[in-house]
Amino acid sequence: MREIKRSDVNEEWAHSGIVEAGDFVFISYCVGNIGQPIEKQINGAIDHLHNRLESIGLTLECVVKLDCLFRDVWDIPAMEKVFKERFKGKYPARKSIQTEFAHAGGQDGLLFQLDAIAFKG
Repeated sequence: MREIKRSDVNEEWAHSGIVEAGDFVFISYCVGNIGQPIEKQINGAIDHLHNRLESIGLTLECVVKLDCLFRDVWDIPAMEKVFKERFKGKYPARKSIQTEFAHAGGQDGLLFQLDAIAFKG
């Protein structure tokens, strides 16, 4: 069995931001621009994802699945607009979920989060 690699570990939150297992990479809790409008938060989350992928030699084109978490699922059109700009037609499969974030910013804080699966084979 190949080694499972964990990086971007947050001991306080007890989670790994990046887990490499076989040919797949699992990336959790991508957020950015918290407290700003939804489009800026979506771009910030993609920037966070991009930086994590880059740290292990991958790009956004390697992403095969996204779980997109929203405070308000009616913001999906904003996400689709940003995805068209950022993924340039090489879209991953995705799921969109509405949730109440347990985050310090409350209703005016975190509006969007990404979790991703990437293929490195």
